[in-house]
Amino acid sequence: MLAEQTIKLLLRDVHDFPRPGILFKDITPLLANPQARRGVVEAIAAHFRQQQIQALAAVEARGFIFGSLIAQELAIPFIPIRKLGKLPYKKITKEYSLEYGTASIEMHADAFAPGCRVLIHDDLLATGGTAAAAGTMVEQLGGVVAGYSFIINLSFLPGESVLRNQFHVNPHFLVKF
Repeated sequence: MLAEQTIKLLLRDVHDFPRPGILFKDITPLLANPQARRGVVEAIAAHFRQQQIQALAAVEARGFIFGSLIAQELAIPFIPIRKLGKLPYKKITKEYSLEYGTASIEMHADAFAPGCRVLIHDDLLATGGTAAAAGTMVEQLGGVVAGYSFIINLSFLPGESVLRNQFHVNPHFLVKF
């Protein structure tokens, strides 16, 4: 199993990105390490393997990278959640708050059948706005939010409690700051 400290060593801090005052956790060095990248996928998949997950929805853009690999590892469908205006077919949209503004995400309206147990993945949990918006869309389409997975949890921000309170699931993450 990949150690938390190993993952932390492969994250790069970028100050004042995307706005002044924000400390961005860059996963690019982690992506460059094939063994660590594989370890992240295996660790997340192992956590959810016995939970009857039927599909994995991942948030653009960094969530796509590991989300598609985790879906492949679990042999389940991959559902892209994209930024506004990027999906070509019938879709639903949800606006949400970020720690530094607002944004909107979209999901295809036919992404899964009603009752589908969906795991939502993104690289980082901060305020919980993006993840909660994704969960709201899953529920709006008749799905069940079966879990949340993240590589990083910024535990000094409220994301973990937001998801626990709104969706009654404990978010899973590999490292905490």
